[in-house]
Amino acid sequence: MKNKALLLSATSLIALFSAQKTLAVCPVCTVAVGAGIGLSRWMGIDDSITGLWLGGFLLSVSLWTIDWLDKKKFRFFLKRFFVILAYYVFAIVPLYYAKIIANPLAFACSCASDKLLLGIIEGTAVFFFGAKLYEFLKQRNNNQAHFPYEKVVFPVVTLLIFTIIFYLITK
Repeated sequence: MKNKALLLSATSLIALFSAQKTLAVCPVCTVAVGAGIGLSRWMGIDDSITGLWLGGFLLSVSLWTIDWLDKKKFRFFLKRFFVILAYYVFAIVPLYYAKIIANPLAFACSCASDKLLLGIIEGTAVFFFGAKLYEFLKQRNNNQAHFPYEKVVFPVVTLLIFTIIFYLITK
């Protein structure tokens, strides 16, 4: 199980940082993901599910920031990497010092045993997949969305589906 988690996590991170195009996600989607985080923690839901939404939220905000920087014509070396890294560091380091998650630098050892950290990684991958799926389907439809707010629906619905899966696994 630990090897599978490491392989999936490594694959997710490689896919995330090797993408060619910024897939900015709208503010409505970001707010929806943020609300999911707060709601799951308030209801006492398992940390893996909370981490799932936190990972999606962090990626959404990262891509939104990158899009904003592009519009303002801010250009600097490895912009995507540093923006994404900054958001994850600013979220994970305080969780570490509050003793909510294990040492994120000991990733290989603690990932499978730390539900919140594993959830963040998986949530990032799931949200990324939902955004890429939207882009793929939009391109196949002559760059037209199939329905209003499709850009919001795909990432959030993928997170919802995986929330149900994680819930069934952890209950």
